[in-house]
Amino acid sequence: MLNEFKQFALRGNVVDLAIGVIIGAAFGRIVDSLVGDVFMPIIGAITGGLDFSNYFIPLSANVTATSLEQAKAQGAVIAWGNFFTIAINFLIIAWVLFIVVKAINRMKRKEDAKAAVADKSPETPADVKLLTEIRDLLKTGRTV
Repeated sequence: MLNEFKQFALRGNVVDLAIGVIIGAAFGRIVDSLVGDVFMPIIGAITGGLDFSNYFIPLSANVTATSLEQAKAQGAVIAWGNFFTIAINFLIIAWVLFIVVKAINRMKRKEDAKAAVADKSPETPADVKLLTEIRDLLKTGRTV
């Protein structure tokens, strides 16, 4: 049983998956930082510092707070501003990932094209192939 587990754990697919998850988590932190530290401040500057994260609709008369955190402590609220902010973050992240995947695909196509050009050996003309076959037949002394 220990050997089976060892074979399973060290199988290439499992190791590749583990590496993918780790790199994905690290890349996720990079993208989060890009959105939170680069894009969102620019969007905030363009919109005049508009921050939707504290916009909410109280569902109870007991909610009198002006910040979302305090309002949640007082009662039920619909935090539509927080949802809107997260939706904008998602769109920015999706756009950045689209650009990254597009760039990677472009590089792969260039590499594939270079490999295809390098792999292409000149095609032997049909008459040369026929003459080669005739020569080989004459060497063996066989007739058609």
